[in-house]
Amino acid sequence: MSRTHGEGTIVQRKDGRWQASLMVGGVRRTAYALSRREAVAKLAELKRQATAGLPDPGRRTVADLLDAWLKAAEPNLRPKTVEGYRHICAKHVVPALGNVRLSQLEPALVEAFVAKLQASGRRRTAQRVFAVLHRACSFAVRWRWLAENPMDRVQRPQWQPGERRLWGAEQASVFLKAVLAGEGGQYACLLGFLLASGCRIGEALGLRWADVDFVSGTIHIERQITQVRGKPIEGRPKTQSGIRTIALPAWGVELLRRQKAQVNEWRLQSGHAHDWPGRVFPTCTGTVPLQGNIRRALRELSRKLGLPAVTPHSLRHISLSLLAGAGVPLKDLQRRAGHATARMTLDVYLHALAEGDRRAADALEALVK
Repeated sequence: MSRTHGEGTIVQRKDGRWQASLMVGGVRRTAYALSRREAVAKLAELKRQATAGLPDPGRRTVADLLDAWLKAAEPNLRPKTVEGYRHICAKHVVPALGNVRLSQLEPALVEAFVAKLQASGRRRTAQRVFAVLHRACSFAVRWRWLAENPMDRVQRPQWQPGERRLWGAEQASVFLKAVLAGEGGQYACLLGFLLASGCRIGEALGLRWADVDFVSGTIHIERQITQVRGKPIEGRPKTQSGIRTIALPAWGVELLRRQKAQVNEWRLQSGHAHDWPGRVFPTCTGTVPLQGNIRRALRELSRKLGLPAVTPHSLRHISLSLLAGAGVPLKDLQRRAGHATARMTLDVYLHALAEGDRRAADALEALVK
């Protein structure tokens, strides 16, 4: 169907789809639809955009947008975050949607892709794909590549993490006794320290001897190390609440004393003692440990002790869960964890806090016995 200049055209393509087109300033703007009625609505939208001076995405594709967005956003993001975004884009988004033009990035198309991921059991991936596309399209709106963010009309996929497998007090005691006995190889003191402090693994690896106060039995957290493709990158904690001082139990201080003696021995054996960094938990050669090696050491020790397999990050959760179950106040637990809000602490450790509250109720019940 033809129309006069400025009114646009609507035609049905050979593939069955309907095409709405409008000439604006000598440039053709085009949109596609599954029905003529939808094409009429899209032509009206093209006219509205042209009248309002809104942008035309032209021939730009989703892949073009993702590439430009990542380059623009990278300076303001943590390296680990950028790596995660690039992985999601390269492995999932670009293969499925990369060739789609921004003008054709419709909610129905994205929802179909997200639903396919969810149906295959990759619900967490679906959620990450949604987040990446939403952020990228927000940049496109700001750059005037898009008139609106199409992801605002996409249903956000739901995902809930599975219940963590954590050790109870008896299992943690078995592990601790083994570590204090020297089991666990060169990472024994580090693994025990994670249980003593409730630190994140990156915070432990970023710890320096200047941050340790043996007199007060405390450590000060003000940096962390993340690893991107095996390369260590030092930085500040994500939030101001991550900068904190943590008190250690006496056995935690003892583990640090053993670690210091071990590091000094490694330094002397290296023949280059003056070149060693002042880190608390280096490898025996003075480098930053690979987190994969730490996970492997913990897995092997757990298997040897007959304990369920956990990750180094799980030691943080075990430590804080035991404290929550022992009745440590929520605010104190929040500060020790380095959480930005008490709500975050409550969401993670609600089950353990409930145990402490039950003991409090039992104590009141005892008053009438």
